[in-house]
Amino acid sequence: MSENRQPNCLLPGTAIILIHPRYPENIGASARIALNFGISQLVVVTDEQPEEERMLKMATHKAAHLIHDMILCGDAAEAAASYQFVVGTTARQGRQRIPERTPREVMIDLAPLVGGNRVALMFGPENTGLTNSELDLCQFTSTIPTADFSSLNLAQAVAIHCYELTMAIRHPSSPQVRETDFANSHQLEGMYRHIEEVLTATSYLADYNRTYWMRSIRQFLGRVRISKKEASMIRGVCRKFLWHNANAAKGEEKDNFNQD
Repeated sequence: MSENRQPNCLLPGTAIILIHPRYPENIGASARIALNFGISQLVVVTDEQPEEERMLKMATHKAAHLIHDMILCGDAAEAAASYQFVVGTTARQGRQRIPERTPREVMIDLAPLVGGNRVALMFGPENTGLTNSELDLCQFTSTIPTADFSSLNLAQAVAIHCYELTMAIRHPSSPQVRETDFANSHQLEGMYRHIEEVLTATSYLADYNRTYWMRSIRQFLGRVRISKKEASMIRGVCRKFLWHNANAAKGEEKDNFNQD
């Protein structure tokens, strides 16, 4: 082994998540890339079992174990549930999207968090990319800078992000974060549901502005990097408020009934 060669366990807690990939060959190619960069887990969101032979053809025998061990999920929320930090990749921009950042910029910020945390790189379908609701699950969003014609193959996008993450880890610009008790996606989603319920009960959110404000709240709290304990505390506050709000409403109904 050469001096600069990294061991295959470079990123043991990191996964590639593929959302409804159209071609089994792209799953296999992604597995091969993952192995090259020391990523040990492949998660695929799909409605049906992809054709194994077509995946293995591109994965080659060395990455075949990633295909055999890959996790199949029904949706992006299930796929992201156990990860503390998820990077969503997108080529599309819009008013409600997170400001554009390159893979290099994102991976420099992500690298100090990799040790001791579960991290995932999420990629959307080849023809459409990730939806806004899928990007809502991500704490980081990455856009590969291209010329006017932006049409990278899925495996190419996976390779670019894996390379940039590897380089950011090998040449860190900031010390590793020792905190490993961050809330995972499942815990954060529960927290966001409680926040949305409270903001709806107070009329802060309405149907016409709900998506916009909840996306802004997600982006703000995503930068805070909330711990499991903090997420639980926020949910406790929300539950207490909702309980008091419900009991206050019952009290008003009882007073109105007595007046009648």
